[in-house]
Amino acid sequence: MTTVRRILVVIGTPIAGSLVHALADSYVEGADGAGAEVRVIDLSTQPIPAHPRTRNELRAPRDETDLPLDPQVKEYVDALLWATHVTFVYPQWWGTYPAALKAFIDGTFLANATFRYHPSGKGWDRLLTGRTARLIMTMDSPTWWNRFAYRNASETSLKRAILGYCGIRTTGITRFSEVRHRTDDVRGTWVDTARRLGTRDAS
Repeated sequence: MTTVRRILVVIGTPIAGSLVHALADSYVEGADGAGAEVRVIDLSTQPIPAHPRTRNELRAPRDETDLPLDPQVKEYVDALLWATHVTFVYPQWWGTYPAALKAFIDGTFLANATFRYHPSGKGWDRLLTGRTARLIMTMDSPTWWNRFAYRNASETSLKRAILGYCGIRTTGITRFSEVRHRTDDVRGTWVDTARRLGTRDAS
């Protein structure tokens, strides 16, 4: 029996109508066409989680004595837990990613939902083990500059410090570079590539 993949696509930019959206739309088209169930969180049109002000906002409720999550945050957390695969599509800003995407991560990758510290010692449980992820990034800088000047800071942060910490295995990183200097034809090939990635991830 074939299990249908559940894919969550997070569009990590606060600016609507961008190249990132064209790539995300094409990815969704490919994944949906290949039979996956797809949900989309678009941070240019949907609420961006507020900066946490208390420790309670950094963790999911442990029991009925803890404060409940904000309804919008709970919707995002539920979508993350629903997914078997998560794809982040975002632009590189200042060597990493927009604050909107960081706010989403801070608001949804919560203790007791995505990871849990052991009662004693320094260990923790990765609660999202078995899931996979893909990163699709646009940037104006060339790939060599991203590697040697920025040390792949964006990808390293997401892959190792966030996704890997919670047990999610990143299966692919796609970088579309020097956006400002590319022609529409080249950008069109990128959109086609995103569609193929969606098809691949669905299977």
